[in-house]
Amino acid sequence: MKIVVTVKLVPDPNAEKKIDPTTKRLVRAGVETVLNPYDEYALEAALQLKERVGGDSTVTVFTMGPEALKETLRKALAMGADAAVMLSDAALEGSDVWATAHAMAAGLKKVGFDLLLVGGLTDDGSTGVVPGALAEHLGLALVTNARKIEVGSGSLAIERETDTGYQQVNVGLPAVLTTALTFGEPRYASLKGIMGAKKKPIEVLALADLGLGEAAGGAGSKTELLSFAPPPARGKGQVVEAADGASGAHAIFEFLRAKKLV
Repeated sequence: MKIVVTVKLVPDPNAEKKIDPTTKRLVRAGVETVLNPYDEYALEAALQLKERVGGDSTVTVFTMGPEALKETLRKALAMGADAAVMLSDAALEGSDVWATAHAMAAGLKKVGFDLLLVGGLTDDGSTGVVPGALAEHLGLALVTNARKIEVGSGSLAIERETDTGYQQVNVGLPAVLTTALTFGEPRYASLKGIMGAKKKPIEVLALADLGLGEAAGGAGSKTELLSFAPPPARGKGQVVEAADGASGAHAIFEFLRAKKLV
């Protein structure tokens, strides 16, 4: 089984985030770049699946970003991924969700896979839209919030999390999955893994390699950020003293009605 995991290289989640007022983009210069934490969980799920399936199964990580960040992918290779592919092109700078998914889907088609695992969110954008957009561009079924995966003959039996419990889903391969945070903490890279990662290949693709022009990148984005502003300062809370539960409930209801929430 050929498993591909999409990963995004994001600013350290613990670092202070700033928006450039001119470009209206997240400032990434001067901030350490790391693997998106949600994608590490997806990678852990992929590595566990590879270990269970065995045989000639492989795990490849796929990312889109500046080639200068290529070595950041070594962590994923040190954790156990077999290879990495980076889609990097200056024309991709400023791509919105649609343009990102369009370009990534073209790259993923070139790489090929039986199963594509995607983290549900990214720490920098948190739109949660890319997995669905990728599945749409690839023309494949998407199963979200997978918490257990069993491999059958050309298909998967998946238990997924929902707001009301768990759901059993069967899907044919190839398919796209997003993973819940239920496969355990992402493994640490061992010294042997770190040393071995230096010899593993990282292939770099450009838009020209995919038959896509510059309009597929930032120039082809369909959304534009016009303005942004920090959230207003949080005001003081309102304390209500009630003689009993009924009067307390009435006070809460009146407060919510004044805010037009009920």
